[in-house]
Parts: sequence; C-alpha cells; structure tokens
Amino acid sequence: MVQAGIGPESWSAWRPLALRSPPGPEVLAEILDGGQTFRWHRRPGGEWQGTWSGHLARLRPGPAGTLEWSAPDAAAGKTGPALAHYLDGGRDPRDLADLLPWRSDPHLARCLAAWPGLRILRQPLDETLLCFLCSATKRIVQIKQMAGLLAERHGRPLLAGAAAGRALPSWADLAEIPEAELRACKLGFRARHIHATARFLAAQPGWLEETGALAYPRARERLRLLPGVGGKVADCVLLFGANRLESFPVDVWILKAMARRYGLEGWRPGAIAHFGRVHFGAQSGLAQQYLFAWERREGRKPPE
Repeated sequence: MVQAGIGPESWSAWRPLALRSPPGPEVLAEILDGGQTFRWHRRPGGEWQGTWSGHLARLRPGPAGTLEWSAPDAAAGKTGPALAHYLDGGRDPRDLADLLPWRSDPHLARCLAAWPGLRILRQPLDETLLCFLCSATKRIVQIKQMAGLLAERHGRPLLAGAAAGRALPSWADLAEIPEAELRACKLGFRARHIHATARFLAAQPGWLEETGALAYPRARERLRLLPGVGGKVADCVLLFGANRLESFPVDVWILKAMARRYGLEGWRPGAIAHFGRVHFGAQSGLAQQYLFAWERREGRKPPE
C-alpha cells in the first residue's frame, strides 16, 4: 500500500541529516525496506517516505555521500532531531561493526564489506511489537500492507488538517476494536493475537514500557507471555524496538545462512540463536542484519 502524501508546497526544503557514516542508496534501501521496519515506502528519484511515532519524513541520498531529509513544514522543527535519533545518528555503525568477530570469521568479514554502514534503527517499542505480530509466515510486502491497512482504518491523522496519512493505532485504541474489524485488515489468525495482546496491555498499563527497560533475558521471557509472541518475534521486537543488540532473531534466511556458512544444518532455531549470541557477542543482532542482508541478495544467485 502506498502511503498518501501531501502537496510539495507543504514540505520543507531538503536538508542534510546529521548522521555519522551515512549509508549509500543500496544500504539505505536495506535499512528501510529489509524487514526492520514496515512503514517506509519508495518514491520516485531514490526518495523514501515513512512514519514512526507520529512523525512523517522523507529521506534521499544527497551529494558527496550525504543523506538529506524533508518533512511537512508544520512539524519539521521536531522531525529533524527525531529522525536523527530514529536512525541512531549518535553512533557510527562502523565502530559497532568493528566490535564483531570479523577478523576470525571470513564470511562475516565478507558481509561487512558488502553492506557498509548498515545500522539498526531505534524504533518505538509499541509499533515494533504490532508490526512483528503481523509478521508470522508473511513476506515484507504483506506485512507492510497489513500495517498500512491498520493505520488507514484505525490510526489517527499524522497532521491535523492534512492528507498526510495516519499513524499506527495505539495499543489502547486496538483494545477497543473488535477482532472482526482487525481481520478485515487482512490479518487472518494474527488478528486474534493482536486483539488478545491489546486487551492484555490495556489491563496492565506500563507493562510494555517496563519490559523494554529490562535486561535482555528477562525482557525476552516477558514478551513471550504475549499471545503470538515466540522466540523469533520476541528477538525482533527487542532488537528493532528496544535496541537490544544481543538479540539474534532466527528466520528462514538466518537458518539458511547458518546452515550454508557455518555448518549448522539441521539445528533448531533456539540452538542457532544461542550460537549466534555466543559466536558474535554483544553486538550479535547487528551481525544478524549483515548475514540477513547478504543471504537475501547473494544467496539467491546461482553458484559460480
């Protein structure tokens, strides 16, 4: 689903984004459209438009390896700093990548060289949980469609009086929506999980925020109490929504990568996740993104 835009006269001029080691066009596309987030959409001319936490912005590669942004004039003063935080602009991803064991891991070194500047977004925990509850057995394009329908039918306007699209509904809003209406957003069985999770969170205010502040093992354990949240979803939510870089989500691409590149054929997802956290260390979630990006692009190619 393509998100509605507003007239070009209502947007700010393009401005350089204060970001350490800005990603190039291919890496930017992987960050925004590679399964971390589901609310960014490609526009003509190499631009991207997306929303998070009630913000609306556009991004594009700028001159000399920079990154530029634009936002609706009415909100540009707040959007710029929020966007820099969202893209983890205070840290250089090359410094984080250098902490990974690439010196003793030739395949990881190859992945790092292929995707320079790859980074983990700092997304809102509540939105990340909602999107990954939509993700079971679905491809990225389908998750984006479900998130778009939830926002369009049940979210609140991003800007008053402007056709700028809508934010995702809050968990409090979701708790008031009948399950049948959620199913109408093409959620299928996921509607049941989202409906039950919304009721759970409505009955326990602050539970999700408390969970996000806990150390990784306890936070993962608590998230798995929610309907529809297994180990992979819990790890995705913590990595992409709470910046827990020790999370190592295991999906089909990581199963393939670990079997093909590390000899873990036939290993169960839980064992692979444990291996990933031990082998790659405290930044294992960043390693996971490099492995994921490399496998999705290079793993599809026929062998030479």
